[in-house]
Amino acid sequence: MTHEILAATNAVVTLDVALPGIVWPWLVTVNMWAKSIGTGVIFMLFILLRMYPEQANKLRFPTALVSIVFISIFLLFTLADLHQPFRMWHIFFYPHVTSAITVGAWMASIFMGLLTLLAYQSYIKKDNAAYDKTLLWTAILAIPVTLYTAGLMAQCTARELWQMPTESAQMILAALLSGSAFMILMSGRKLSYEAKNTLGMILGLSALMSFIIYMSEYIFGPMKAEEVAAVLEYIKGNGQYTVAFWVGQWMTYLLPMLLIVLSRTSRSEGILKLAAILSLFGLAIVKHVWLIIPQLLPMS
Repeated sequence: MTHEILAATNAVVTLDVALPGIVWPWLVTVNMWAKSIGTGVIFMLFILLRMYPEQANKLRFPTALVSIVFISIFLLFTLADLHQPFRMWHIFFYPHVTSAITVGAWMASIFMGLLTLLAYQSYIKKDNAAYDKTLLWTAILAIPVTLYTAGLMAQCTARELWQMPTESAQMILAALLSGSAFMILMSGRKLSYEAKNTLGMILGLSALMSFIIYMSEYIFGPMKAEEVAAVLEYIKGNGQYTVAFWVGQWMTYLLPMLLIVLSRTSRSEGILKLAAILSLFGLAIVKHVWLIIPQLLPMS
């Protein structure tokens, strides 16, 4: 009896009320958007070097530099969103391997190291053979790096909309979509129309598959759980985010798909670039809406 009394009086309450309001704000939207571009351009370079090696040679250093910039933005906004950013070093010196944040931080740091090595091999050492070997491992690591946020979101309790299978697919598709779009804009005259057309096909197919997943959740999600039905009310009818949701869907998926079809029939690079611009800006809107709406639902 004495032991039980001592245990009860020494109890520590770590959290006795739910956190109200938006916990993950626009900072996390920028985080996901930048990460998609940073990993996506690596995927696209890996594909281009195998399909159009002579043309893609000119994109080695620019791609590494762009990826470094956007992964740096991803890491910066991740740090800014932490409640205790000055304790970030604890993740590396006191790692908790079951935490998605810890695993993601380690992977992103290694990924940044490989990107720095790519920049050195292409700009200073000018060793394409070494670059290609490093690029292979960088592209492999880019997969879990871009999936990391899906794992983090799936760990959130009482957020049925953020299911791991669908969010994983959406993260990969977002990387392919944004990577192909950014590469279309960045390549300029370095790539032929045929190479850009290949990037356009990747962009269009990624947009189509991502749109199908969103519409599946939109239509059939309420059958999965009452919470999902309540969350989706924010983007249906007169919902708070209805306009933003559909603007994002049109900008990111529907209009780019239409423009890509038009660019293939008219062989217009200008239309293809417009599709790329719309998809990049629209992706930020789509990600933000999908991030915010589950957090609007009261948990009580």
